[in-house]
Amino acid sequence: MKKLTLPLILLAAALLLLAPHFLKSYGLYLLSYWLVFIVATMGLNLTVGYAGQKSLGHAAFFGIGAYTVAILMKAGISFWIGLPAAALICFAVGLILGFPALRVQTIYLAFATLGFNTAVWLVMRNEEWLTGGTFGINNIPRPSLAGLSLEGNLAYYHFVLAVAVVLGALLWGLLRSPWGKAFTALRDNPIRAESLGIDIRSYTLLSFAIGAVYAGIAGALFASLVNFIEPAPFTVASSIMMYLMVVVGGPGYFLGPVLGAAVGVILPEWLRFAQGWYLFVFGAAVVLLMIWLPDGLLSIPDRLRAKRQARAASAARAASAQAAQAAANQKLGAQA
Repeated sequence: MKKLTLPLILLAAALLLLAPHFLKSYGLYLLSYWLVFIVATMGLNLTVGYAGQKSLGHAAFFGIGAYTVAILMKAGISFWIGLPAAALICFAVGLILGFPALRVQTIYLAFATLGFNTAVWLVMRNEEWLTGGTFGINNIPRPSLAGLSLEGNLAYYHFVLAVAVVLGALLWGLLRSPWGKAFTALRDNPIRAESLGIDIRSYTLLSFAIGAVYAGIAGALFASLVNFIEPAPFTVASSIMMYLMVVVGGPGYFLGPVLGAAVGVILPEWLRFAQGWYLFVFGAAVVLLMIWLPDGLLSIPDRLRAKRQARAASAARAASAQAAQAAANQKLGAQA
């Protein structure tokens, strides 16, 4: 398996770099949209999959990032100022949202984050002086980089791909640092983690804050991608869909968001052949997947490995029993 890793990575990189050159505008838009949700769900995977917290408010951070960049750019401020501003605001709000996780857990925490998402969405819809309300904010420009315009769909796709790769590399390094080990210890057993000297309060807050930063950056990329935002993409339903992407891909698996976002973004497009039934087909497929693979698609290799190990252990026990029986029979024969 390890021998195949590098060739698979190289093949995926070649496809991501070369395939878009053969796609039309909508195909490029769909791939960019997929990359945006990979970035967003990477943050949610940190919060849910690695730190073990329950969050149904991720779309709120996605919206905060999008509205921050849109409002600042409409005021004449550069995207390159709006992007870090969105990340900082989401980090601060994420820290605040993390405090309920210090008091409640499981379903109660999920309801708390759901309420937070609803409150943020109501602000987006009702505060027209700031967000434009249901009319939204239109004509959001795409940025330029070192004098190179990113207005074209292909150029913007490569920009979003570069951001996704950089953020993925940063998350990879974080997860393999002592911080990453602390997050997984927090998920597996908070009491044991605290007994080992891990400050579970700080790491709980950080899991929400860092996850929120990823969602805020994804929202900023989304605003420039679609050139128009309004409250609809940032509802509780969107948060549930993001959570679903993490669960389907595999919570706690680094590449889970890549596969989960593909299921949530690209698969529905492939199912449009079913016309009015495609949502039913998609929902039924997800339900069946969760019944048979509750740990997500990326758990398949682990499940197969566990079955092979179980069969090998069973065969070893059977061989040992047969050897013992043969030895006993031989001993009885010698005594006779």
